[in-house]
Amino acid sequence: MRILVLGGIRSGKSRWAETAITGCTGDRSPVRYLATGPAPADDAEWSARVQVHRRRRPSIWSTVESADAATILRSESTATLVDDMGMWLTSAMDRAGAWDGGSVSAATDDLLDAVRNFVAPLVLVSPEVGLTVVPATAAGRRFADELGSLNQRLAELCDRVVLVVAGQPVTVKEPVR
Repeated sequence: MRILVLGGIRSGKSRWAETAITGCTGDRSPVRYLATGPAPADDAEWSARVQVHRRRRPSIWSTVESADAATILRSESTATLVDDMGMWLTSAMDRAGAWDGGSVSAATDDLLDAVRNFVAPLVLVSPEVGLTVVPATAAGRRFADELGSLNQRLAELCDRVVLVVAGQPVTVKEPVR
């Protein structure tokens, strides 16, 4: 089962995703929590947000902080929650120089291949785009375009897609039975 959880900032998407992966695996099964970026040491507010997430996780879960999601997904077949794809995309764009015209196509294709071939339960969390004004900068528009494309491609691969709004899940795609 692959689930894509979309939502806006502070929508409750991460909390819903944690519940979803537990529903797939059970309360006593190990889960790998893949945080796609570390908390910057010089940002106290962001560090506090990360701590809230860490405290919610069961002690049986392991945490990996890495922007190399494709390699991590290929490393073992433990049930995995990836939070979040927007942070992953930011890192991929940094590495590819995509803010100034470089391409993230190879990184995106590699990630999608890893998702497609992952055999354990997988829950991916991603910010939804397009629910607000068009970004004022070229870099902001590029990010929104790339994230929108990534979300669409992930949704094609996932069995279930859920949009979380105000903490409430709205089913976008159900598994084919």
